[in-house]
Amino acid sequence: MSDTGLDHTMIQDPAEPGFGDYVRLFKPRVMSLVVFTALVGLLVAPVQVHPMVGFASILFIALGAGASGALNMWWDADIDQIMRRTASRPVPSGKVAPGEALGLGIAISVLSVIMLALAANLFAAALLAFTIFFYAVIYTMWLKRSTPQNIVIGGAAGAFPPMVGWAVATGGVSVESVLMFALIFLWTPPHFWALALFMKSDYADAGVPMLTVTHGHDATRRQIFGYTVILSVLAVGLGFTSIGGPVYLIAALVLNALFLLGAWRIRGRDTGSAEADGYAVEKKFFRLSLIYLFLHFGALLGDATLRGLGLWGGWA
Repeated sequence: MSDTGLDHTMIQDPAEPGFGDYVRLFKPRVMSLVVFTALVGLLVAPVQVHPMVGFASILFIALGAGASGALNMWWDADIDQIMRRTASRPVPSGKVAPGEALGLGIAISVLSVIMLALAANLFAAALLAFTIFFYAVIYTMWLKRSTPQNIVIGGAAGAFPPMVGWAVATGGVSVESVLMFALIFLWTPPHFWALALFMKSDYADAGVPMLTVTHGHDATRRQIFGYTVILSVLAVGLGFTSIGGPVYLIAALVLNALFLLGAWRIRGRDTGSAEADGYAVEKKFFRLSLIYLFLHFGALLGDATLRGLGLWGGWA
């Protein structure tokens, strides 16, 4: 293995890549969440942004997210090839050459940061640059293979987009943007650990020190419940800030009641019962986690719409 973490002998010689391979290189599913949460962060901010500035800013944030995904895929190609869930990705499957993924990742990262600085402001661009660095270097190259807290600390990378969107509008940070960050940050461990519970062999085979591998299923279940309790309190509390409102509060109460119930059921499981039903409870919780953030941020957008129409004036 080379000092970059990539064993080039394990990667197949790339065939001619198609357009779809490059799209997959940028992790479009992850990018969709980044774009949506950044857009909500921009739209719920107290400062209005010109539509063209907003469109350009979200485009460059999306490019930055895609570039960091390409860098992640370049570095992790050796372990991606081992794990069933990731083996078909463009680099480990040989569709895109590792060097090409690296070059695209670096070039588009730099481009996205420069263009966001020109379209919006230097603070938002600096925050985007730090987000890319955090995901590609701190999480991917350092934390992911060195500690079972990889997801906990590394989750910050996926939590920055609404702060970047808020910074595009305001040029700074506020309590509201920090709470949006915290919502994603605290959601990340239960989301990924639920997946890890029924994908344990993948992480073990690849040598990734996921909590399920290093501490076992019982400890992981307890951690999922603990994080979900803290997450639920914060999520509901966000509804009482200046960006919250009745739509968000109702959505948060319902969603977090369901999330807590799912985490409690996982907490009471043992490996035998989970294996007997094919990890049905864990998979149901994971599916709920997939829509959890979209519904919370969609509800924030709903309340912003009510305020814009003069139908909701806030809690004050």
